[in-house]
Amino acid sequence: MTNTMLLIPIIVPALLALLVFMSSKKYPLFVRCLSVLGVSINLVLSIFMFNKNLNFDAAWGGFGIDFSLRLYQFSSFILLAVSCFAFLIVIYSLVFMKNHKNEKLFYAYLLLTVALVSGAVLANNLVVLLFFWEGLLAALFGMIMTGGKSVYPTAVKAFILSAVADFCMLLGVGMTIVLAGGVSRMDAINHLSMNSWGGFAFIMLMIGAIAKAGSMPFHSWIPDAANDTPLPFMAFLPAALDKLLGIYFLARISLDLFDFKPGTSISVVMMTIGAVTILVAVMMALIQKDFKRLLSYHAISQVGYMILGIGTALPIGIVGGLFHMINHAMYKSCLFLTGGSVEKQTGTTDLNKLGGLGRKMPITFICFLVAAAAISGVPPFNGFFSKELIFDGALETGGISGGVFYFAALLGAFLTAASFLKLGHAAFLGKETTQTKKVKESSWIMLLPMIIIASGCVIFGVYNALPLQHLIEPIIGNRLEGTYAGLPHNWMLVLVSSIVLVLAFLNHLYGIKRTGKSIGAVDHIHYAPGLKTIYKYAELRYFDPYNIGLNIINIGSEISYYIDRAIDWVYNSFIVWLVNILSVWSRKIYNGSQSVFVGWPLAGVIVIIIIAITTR
Repeated sequence: MTNTMLLIPIIVPALLALLVFMSSKKYPLFVRCLSVLGVSINLVLSIFMFNKNLNFDAAWGGFGIDFSLRLYQFSSFILLAVSCFAFLIVIYSLVFMKNHKNEKLFYAYLLLTVALVSGAVLANNLVVLLFFWEGLLAALFGMIMTGGKSVYPTAVKAFILSAVADFCMLLGVGMTIVLAGGVSRMDAINHLSMNSWGGFAFIMLMIGAIAKAGSMPFHSWIPDAANDTPLPFMAFLPAALDKLLGIYFLARISLDLFDFKPGTSISVVMMTIGAVTILVAVMMALIQKDFKRLLSYHAISQVGYMILGIGTALPIGIVGGLFHMINHAMYKSCLFLTGGSVEKQTGTTDLNKLGGLGRKMPITFICFLVAAAAISGVPPFNGFFSKELIFDGALETGGISGGVFYFAALLGAFLTAASFLKLGHAAFLGKETTQTKKVKESSWIMLLPMIIIASGCVIFGVYNALPLQHLIEPIIGNRLEGTYAGLPHNWMLVLVSSIVLVLAFLNHLYGIKRTGKSIGAVDHIHYAPGLKTIYKYAELRYFDPYNIGLNIINIGSEISYYIDRAIDWVYNSFIVWLVNILSVWSRKIYNGSQSVFVGWPLAGVIVIIIIAITTR
């Protein structure tokens, strides 16, 4: 069935983005109305199309490459989530971005991003997917640049890291098409063999997917963007849309395109990436003293759980990974929005300058508590259930490696809870500061999106059967045995997780008693022997992949420079000197004497004859 309705979520926000670009800054109300109109149309349409099966095909690039779109259970779920978050962020931004110098550009790039993400989600052709995927590079660069000219280095950093990953994805797409016999339609590619070339293609596609989701080692632009960009950007792209799109594509290649099986080397590689991302990012989040920067590292850490769950290649792990995907988009967006509320009312996100906001901003505080509990895995909030499924999936992989991955995820949960106890205590509890004495609660326009998302964290936890049975489990299809809705079946895992949360709370009390302040609650970890040095080098960006790459390029440039100078010296100095020396010698040898003039050629002939005789 061909249905042009599938073009609307792409064309409408794209056209409205163009109108916003062309509009004058003198009419901000017009810009805001266009933005609300665009995301409202997408939201209504995505609700109407949810759970429908629709296709659109049109001739496009030749060579069998058609402009093919497909709506089915998985893509309709992601499209609905994208539309919901876009709508809520725009509503929130009506107040937050008001009178911002780049308000018009922010809305324009936001609408363009919605159009491109919708196209990538609906794409049923790998080449069409690439078209929208690569377009997001420009939108990402533009949205970061709305922070002002000073953020140019961050925008370039994000562009380069994403471009490197996208180049890998391009290689993977090309190899996948070759392995599929020239077929580029995604619904026509079915469980390609994971042999040597198939494994290579899968890894290249996986790099593109996890980089979009914000996984290591393509992550380091996110904390920088948290410092430099308008906060709604962080709640919109790195916290929500990038996670949805990246994990969506990772699940597609794992479930549909390739024969991805548990226990394989690629499964172990993916789980290792997930575990490392969890631990390294949460360790950095733990020591941050800025509200937004702390949240940005958690946006990286949490994607590790999703990759770990899908990497198990087991139904329970995949269900957990996908459930965690939507849960994370909810609670992390809510957390960033609470951070924006704090920033808007106090003018800062520096935890040293915050305190006592719980009494001044009670609704923001409650929304923060709900979202922080959800990300920390506190029952009965949504993050608890998705994490337990991932824990179970890691253990079910079996062997020592399964235990190691489970322990890594569990340690990540401990550190997550510890860092949010520090953040919540420092910002919302304790004594008031000069920055917070005259603070009032944010406007209802900003509070409403936070309340809606925080309510979702509660509903998706208490009534987790709703999202699991109607949104997540149908994606797995006939691979699924039974249901995973309701409380986790392994009560021992629940008990262990509860103990970990209690230990995190005790750790917080110990840290406060030791330092006398909430912001120093994890200093005993930060400055522990061994960790102190590692943290020092990490904060100096010695481990930043982008900086490492720049250093390698700089070293290569230095080496190339000296090689070039050496070649110049050989041609411009040494050869000239040698020619001059030989000229002087020649003038001395050929002094006009007839005997010398005849003798030298004769000596040469004799030498040639001797060489010829001796080499016969």
